[in-house]
Amino acid sequence: MAAEVQAQGGARVTVYDAMPSAGRKFLMAGRGGLNLTHSEPLSEFMARYREAAPKLQATIEAFSPEALRAWSEALGEPTFVGTSGRVFPKAFKASPLLRAWLRRLDASGVRFAFRHRWTGWDDEGRLVFRAPDGVAVVTANATVLALGGASWPRLGSDGSWADILAAKGVAISKLRPANSGFTVAWSDVFRDRFEGQPLKGVALTIGAHTVRGEAMITRSGIEGGAIYALSAELREAVPSLGPATLSIALRPDLDAAALTTRLSGTRGKQSLANFLRKAAQLSPVGIGLMQEAAIVSGRPLAAFSPAELAHLINAIPVQLTGVAPIDRAISTAGGITFDELDGSFMLRKLPGVFAAGEMLDWEAPTGGYLLQASFATGAAAGRGVLAWLARS
Repeated sequence: MAAEVQAQGGARVTVYDAMPSAGRKFLMAGRGGLNLTHSEPLSEFMARYREAAPKLQATIEAFSPEALRAWSEALGEPTFVGTSGRVFPKAFKASPLLRAWLRRLDASGVRFAFRHRWTGWDDEGRLVFRAPDGVAVVTANATVLALGGASWPRLGSDGSWADILAAKGVAISKLRPANSGFTVAWSDVFRDRFEGQPLKGVALTIGAHTVRGEAMITRSGIEGGAIYALSAELREAVPSLGPATLSIALRPDLDAAALTTRLSGTRGKQSLANFLRKAAQLSPVGIGLMQEAAIVSGRPLAAFSPAELAHLINAIPVQLTGVAPIDRAISTAGGITFDELDGSFMLRKLPGVFAAGEMLDWEAPTGGYLLQASFATGAAAGRGVLAWLARS
């Protein structure tokens, strides 16, 4: 995006990419349909960026969700709003959009140099790359760093830039997993039976924060959209409190009294699992979670009274033992602090060097917010470069 803005402004641009081809993480994002942005009102949209919202407000207003949708349509990929309010290209994948984008960049004169991994600057301030033919040294009038966070390093963004910039005196907030899963010490029986099973229509709570949505049981823990929406709170709770307790409500639309009434009927010859499935409309994986909680409590689930079962259904305690590794997270928290940037996304300590995207210190849940801020900050850095070149 930075390259496109610069080329449209008349600059000669080369994109140096560590990977053999462009947009590998963009293509990964498209595996689930390429959620470009979200259709909710901008005030609600901006709140998703939490404490970074004031720093991103003007930037996203300048390249808004509506502008992003128009940009996609101009590339031949019209968008639609899903039932959740998320925005997708009608093709529902990333590859057609990326191909059209690369064709337009090529037509505007943008050059790509692949398999060039940036390793810093030499003593004369030139950019240094590890390239197929050895070390490549490049003199640039302006540089945009768009190096990503540290998640999915096999796609090119490994966070190694943090040490390079820190050595130049740039303040870097520690890179941490965002939109990540969490580890849970499931019993062998539960793990083997329910790995890969979804929890639908649940409410997840940590402290004062509650999110409704879906989650997924993994062999080592739990992940999914509702977990990602709480990942910042969960991530902070785990190291500070040791194992953190996540509360899961399986039937959040039914209160304890209504559930108790349903569960007070005669079970007859039904198994407890079958009774819970019919009386409270619980899924097998939900009943499995209740069994896990009963094991921890030291009481068999069959010994729970109807009122106790009703309470447990909407307050299943799940002990989170840790955060899934950063290389498996969807995105990264931390990065270059905004105080290190001027209003044009130029690094104050490195005149002529700009930064954009996930390497900046912001985070947001999935839902279109990650790509939107990456596009918007890229466009802002591109505008900043043009202004810098005009002054130089």
